[in-house]
Amino acid sequence: MPAGSTLSGKVALITGASSGIGAAAAQHFAAEGAAVVLVARRADRVEQGAARIRKDGGRAVAVPGDVTRPEDMERAVATAVDEFGRLDCAFNNAGYASAGTLLHELPDDVFEHTMDVNLRGVWNCLRAQIPAMLPAGAGSIVNTSSVAGVRATAASAPYVAAKHAVLGLTRAAAAEYGEHGIRVNALVVGSTDTEMMDGALTAGPAVRSRFGGKAIQQRLADPTEIARAAAWLCSDASSFTTGAALAVDGGRTAK
Repeated sequence: MPAGSTLSGKVALITGASSGIGAAAAQHFAAEGAAVVLVARRADRVEQGAARIRKDGGRAVAVPGDVTRPEDMERAVATAVDEFGRLDCAFNNAGYASAGTLLHELPDDVFEHTMDVNLRGVWNCLRAQIPAMLPAGAGSIVNTSSVAGVRATAASAPYVAAKHAVLGLTRAAAAEYGEHGIRVNALVVGSTDTEMMDGALTAGPAVRSRFGGKAIQQRLADPTEIARAAAWLCSDASSFTTGAALAVDGGRTAK
C-alpha cells in the first residue's frame, strides 16, 4: 500500500474496526501512512483487516477486544506502544444502535447495552489512550457521535441519550487536556451504509431510503466518507480544531 501523507508516520488505534466505518477507517488510515491498531470483538474480522493492510504494504496489528471492558482497551493501547513505539491518534468508533421500539417498551438490558457500548466504551477508550499521549505532549482523539447526538432521530431513546453524552464527554476531555497538547473532537455522523444500519433498519429498502432522504444529499454515506473526516481530525491539518462536533451527515443537521 503506497504511503500517503495525511497521517504519515503516525500510530493510530481504531475501535469498531471489524466492519463498516471502523474497517474503512483502518484501510484509509493505513493508506495515508499510519501504523494501525485494529480493535473489535470479532477476532477473525480484525485479523483479516490487519492482514489485508500488511499485504498491501502497510503496518497493522489486530487486537480483539470489547470497548466495554477497560482492561481490553488498556491492552489495545499497550499493544500500540509495544508494536509501534507510541500512540499518536485514536478513532473511537465502536457503537451499537437499535430502532423501532418506544422508550417505555424497551427492556432494561437494551438500555444498559446501548449506554455501555456507546458511552462507557468511549470513556474506557479515553481513559486508556490519554495516559499514553501525555508524555509526548501531543495527540488527537476522535469520538463517533451521530445526528442522534444533536437531535432526536428514529433511533432508540437510549442511543439518542448516549450520543448526546459522547459530545459532552468530548468537550470535557478537550477542555481538560488542551494544555497538554491533546485534541479531542467528535464526528456527528449521518446515516451510513453499514452493518449496524442494516441491523437497525429491518423494515426494508423503503425505510433505508427514507433515512438517507432526510439529508440534503438524500442518500446514505459510504463508510469511507466518514473515515476521511476522521483521518483529517487525526492529522496535523486540523491542528487548530478541538472540542468540535464536525457534521459529516450529508446536510442532515442543516435543515
